[in-house]
Order: sequence, then structure tokens, then C-alpha cells
Amino acid sequence: MQYRTDLAVERVLEQGSAPGVSMQSIRLRGFTRTEVHIESEEASRRLQKPPGRYFTFETEPIHTLEQAQRQQLSACIAETVRGLLPPFGDVLAVGLGNRHITSDALGSRVIESVLVTRHLTGAMPEPLRGRLRGVSALAPGVLGVTGMETADLVRGAVEQTRPAAVIAVDALSARECGHIGTAIQIADTGIQPGSGVGNHRTGLTRQTLGVPVIAVGVPTVVYSTVIVRDALTLLLDSMPEEQGDHAAAAEALAGRLTRQRLGEMVVTPREIDQMVGELGQVLAMGLNLALQPKLSQQEIAALMNEGM
Repeated sequence: MQYRTDLAVERVLEQGSAPGVSMQSIRLRGFTRTEVHIESEEASRRLQKPPGRYFTFETEPIHTLEQAQRQQLSACIAETVRGLLPPFGDVLAVGLGNRHITSDALGSRVIESVLVTRHLTGAMPEPLRGRLRGVSALAPGVLGVTGMETADLVRGAVEQTRPAAVIAVDALSARECGHIGTAIQIADTGIQPGSGVGNHRTGLTRQTLGVPVIAVGVPTVVYSTVIVRDALTLLLDSMPEEQGDHAAAAEALAGRLTRQRLGEMVVTPREIDQMVGELGQVLAMGLNLALQPKLSQQEIAALMNEGM
């Protein structure tokens, strides 16, 4: 059984290594960063991920991190995103998802704390003149609320603002419960709104928007099949090994139970409100540092509090 996941690193671990795919991990500011590079179309089809580079940071649950660790995580995000951005030109930041559903509100939460500067051209305070990159922001909502495709709204904003790149932030799904709120993926492939819950919409990519699209996301949900599989695996692992392939048995039982009894349920943690709020602040600071490399975290925080 193949479980739905937005994380490239999970897909590689599930499918195994293959020609056209490379994966390497490094330690960066106390966190593990794993880069998956999908280089060939054949590998892309096998992994069901567009060709490109996927960076995944693994961290402890956000509420357990001290303030200094959160600042270091924001700096890691900034360093990675900055490496994917064009060196010059304005940037459009887009927060995807439904702000009225907490597990899908990560994009809009992040956008609320992105330092928007495009409107300040020509009216920049003297201390900031020449130090700020032009940034605009958009939280377009979802088709069911607006009646308009997200890609169409973003395309219109791109045509009007003519950015050098787009950064799209969205909530993701995972195949491992332990990755909820603890895996941050950054990719240069763009993003497919709604893919995490099987609701595929028109993608936000270089092909559809005409500019590079950097996708940033964190898993906030898993499918019930994953939880059932993990529970059955623990149960079967306590039985004698000679009774058969426990992993395969857990997979088969999980699929049968969810198909016949539960349906395709999407599950999120009880503390999702706190998780999304705290992750949103860390991601927003990371994006602000990536977009405004001439400002410190303290300066950015001060400007956000002042509302510019």
C-alpha cells in the first residue's frame, strides 16, 4: 500500500533509492537538513514528485524548543530559502489553505507575519533605504470559499506585481505520525494546492506562473490508515516472529479496516492550534530573514511590532 505524503524524503524512504535520485543529510545550526534531489523524469514518475530539490528540516515538537533554538531554526529556513531565491527583484509571498480550518491555516498564519515592503517604494525611512527588498503578500483562500481557483488569483497577482519569484506556504500531509509539526520542507518545484488531502487543484509552478516558485510547508495531518497501521504494527510486533511478516500483515489489515469501516479520514493532533501558531511565527521569521538579509531578527521583530 502506498500512503499519501507531501514529503519527498518519506517517498524516497518508502520507495527506496533509484537512479536519478540522490539524498544527503547535514547538520545545520543544531538541526538535521536532508536534501532529496530528483533529477530524472523516470525518478519523478516513480516517486510521484516533480523533478527538483527538496530540503527537509527535522526538529523536536515546536513547543519543546527554547527561544534560542527557534531563532536558529528560523535562520536555517532563511539560509535554505535564500539559496533558492533570485538575487534581485520583488517577491510575492502566498499563504495557501483555508484559514477557517486550523490544520489548514498554516499558510495564512505565516503570511500575517511576513514583512510587506513593496508599497514603501519611494517612501522608505532613511535608516531602511537600500536595505529592504520589495515583498508583497497574498492569502487567496480556497475554491470552496472564494469560488475562484487559487492558481488564477495568484496568476493575477503575479501579472500585476511582476515579482522575480513566488514563495508559497501550505500545510502538508505525512505518512509518519512523528513528522506532524516536526518536518519542514522547502522545495524549488512549486506546489499543488490541496494535494495533501487529495484535493488536487491547478499547481503553482514556474510553468503556470512564469516565475520560480519556492514551496514551504509543514505536515499537519495524516490519514487514519497511517495511525491504524502503526497501531497494528506495534500489536503484531509483540507476537512471535514465526507467525509471519508483521509489516505486510499490518499494511493489509490497516487498508481493509479503513476502506470498510472508517473511510478516508484525515487526522490532526489535539494541540494543532498551538502548533500552527508557533510554527507560523518560526516560518515567518525564516522567510523575513531570507527576504531581508540586511536586517537582523531584532530589527524585523521591531518593524513588525510597529506595523511599518
